[in-house]
Amino acid sequence: MTVQKSISQPLDWDDIRYFVELARQGKLSATARVLDVEHSTVARRIGMLEARLGVRLFDRLPKHWALTVEGEELLAQARRVEDEAMAFARAGAGASALRGVVRLSAPPTFASSFLVPHLGALRARWPALTLEIIGEIRQADLYRREADLALRMARPEQPGLAARPLAQMGYGLYAAPGWFERPHEEWEFIGYGEAMKDTPQQAWLAKFAAGRAYSFWTNDAAAMVAACRAGLGVAVLPHFLGRDDPLLLLHPDHGHVLSRPLWLAVHPDVRRSPRVTLMADLLADLLQEHAALLA
Repeated sequence: MTVQKSISQPLDWDDIRYFVELARQGKLSATARVLDVEHSTVARRIGMLEARLGVRLFDRLPKHWALTVEGEELLAQARRVEDEAMAFARAGAGASALRGVVRLSAPPTFASSFLVPHLGALRARWPALTLEIIGEIRQADLYRREADLALRMARPEQPGLAARPLAQMGYGLYAAPGWFERPHEEWEFIGYGEAMKDTPQQAWLAKFAAGRAYSFWTNDAAAMVAACRAGLGVAVLPHFLGRDDPLLLLHPDHGHVLSRPLWLAVHPDVRRSPRVTLMADLLADLLQEHAALLA
């Protein structure tokens, strides 16, 4: 009957790394170069491992170290330990890289009325990250690292930025009940203010209004919705703001007057960050899931 010898001292997992590398290289000097240690350190660590195991792993030949039969038998298991250790290290590095803050620049009303209400269901996908949303009309400068990611209503013009369209933002003609029953010549309009006068939605509205009066102008989409609810006139609104609003009606003949692509932009250097990549993928999934509401 064979009696299995117990190991009196716990193994040092780093000794296994020395064992695998020496088996791979066959020489103390080559192993020492790979591990960036002295060759005497390699010999000492192998000796300690053999003492703990009670097994001779290598035959010390004049020009190289050759695995013994027992060493050959243990090598496959040692390599599996090495593979698992490397996988553990990669997982640890990935977990560390997925911590921290991701700053997202987005149109303020889109951020507050669409993004934030839908993020709660996805929180489990970024448990170690903190999302900071910068809601402002002006475009954050990604080169100056004012943000990591930017949602924009037009393709970025700055050279070198990586960008991809995530969704289509649809617009329709909305008003409070009663407005669409009035004669067309009596309609009044709610327009986009000076900072947004060149946007596609204002260009469409200007053509449609054809000289009819404007009762209200604003650069704030939330104020535009409030004005529309209050009965100040007819407005071109994004569907994510107007479609499910019980105080607004969508004109049956102008339910879809235009659409604009929603772009996600990132600086190429930041793009390599795992946490930024994760947040970009999360935003893409979110907008794809609600593509019908947006379009």
